[in-house]
Amino acid sequence: MRADDLILISVDDHIAEPASMFDAHVPAKYREFTPRVVEEESGAQQWYYGGLRGRNLGLNAVAGKPPEMFNIDASRYDEMRPGCYDVHERVRDMSAGGQLAGLNFPNWTGFSGQVLNQGPDRDVNLVMIKAYNDWHVDEWCGAYPERFIPCGILPLYDVEEAAKEIHRLAAKGCHAVTFSENPEALSMPSIHTDYWHPLFRAASDVGTVLCLHVGSSSRAPLFSTDAPPSVNIAASSMMSAYSLLELVWAEFWADFPDLRFSLTEGDIGWIPYFLWRSEHVRRRHSGWARPTFPAGMDGPSDVFRRHILTCFISDRVGARLLDWFALDNVCWESDFPHSDSSWPIGPEDVLENLGELPDDTIDKITHENAMRHYQFDPFRHRPRERCTAGALRAEAADVDVVTHVGRLADQRDRDAWARMTAPRAKA
Repeated sequence: MRADDLILISVDDHIAEPASMFDAHVPAKYREFTPRVVEEESGAQQWYYGGLRGRNLGLNAVAGKPPEMFNIDASRYDEMRPGCYDVHERVRDMSAGGQLAGLNFPNWTGFSGQVLNQGPDRDVNLVMIKAYNDWHVDEWCGAYPERFIPCGILPLYDVEEAAKEIHRLAAKGCHAVTFSENPEALSMPSIHTDYWHPLFRAASDVGTVLCLHVGSSSRAPLFSTDAPPSVNIAASSMMSAYSLLELVWAEFWADFPDLRFSLTEGDIGWIPYFLWRSEHVRRRHSGWARPTFPAGMDGPSDVFRRHILTCFISDRVGARLLDWFALDNVCWESDFPHSDSSWPIGPEDVLENLGELPDDTIDKITHENAMRHYQFDPFRHRPRERCTAGALRAEAADVDVVTHVGRLADQRDRDAWARMTAPRAKA
């Protein structure tokens, strides 16, 4: 396999949503409640939903910036690459990075749509959630149907409405929704209650994947308050570990045989240990814990292989432990425009990780699995030979992929940049 011959479909990228996103999708009677971008006294642009302040407008939108700036969130649209918020420029950036398509998660709403779920009026919340989904499916993804896998958000505060929204989205061709990695952390029922059964049934019936993005419970792993910043970054996959363990021991699988969850942005190298540990627990502790598995399903590892999708950006450990996985359930992700992203060298990085594997295995991980699970077929719109990394890069040879400092938010950031780049004094 050569880098130019790869076909790359990412199951995890992000949008810094444009300020105009709701304009065409909120009914007139609700216009006064529409989320809006406000310029604050500091000069920062910020999303507000009524009195609720959204997540940072440019959360970790650092593509094209040097590593020294990876901790500085863009506070205005003009401080990030246009491809973060402009769909036409996003497609050009994807092509320049050799990536055919991507599934894009929300940003300012929280990764599971927390902000739109927390508004004080449930009816208004539902209107805004549907408006977000219509913008995302019809405008963002609809502009280039061969380049985007649509992903909706749900009214998690009303499970019956959430189930209806899964069906509505499926009718629009959207078979991914973002769910919380731990709803109980958002003051909702846990996944082990029957509250979620209508949603699980809807997803199982129409083949929609419930995506559990790290951070979608609005909490981080518990470390010392003064731990170095690298601790939390290195531990990001721990949030997916919690989700994995709750899922492989869940007792609802017999009722939802086609239900699938995705552990998004969690990497995979750590998973074999927890599968081994779970099987050890089954052997040693089933006498008193009395776990319940569907007839014909042989324990937690079997649940994992049948129902849970995984993905990674760059994970050389996981790539050497793939015999623990169902190869049909492992996908690749880019994470553009975040700091872990392999953009613009995704093809080269994929081969660094997977290059020793057979070509058919690489094809499964890089695009075939994503196409099947998310019911996405880019080849209906674009000839396969024009979908390779080499062909895409040739179409976007004019796109600037060089790292730049760009425009810094304020004097504080300019001073910080000056300190970080100043020559070090010799001891």
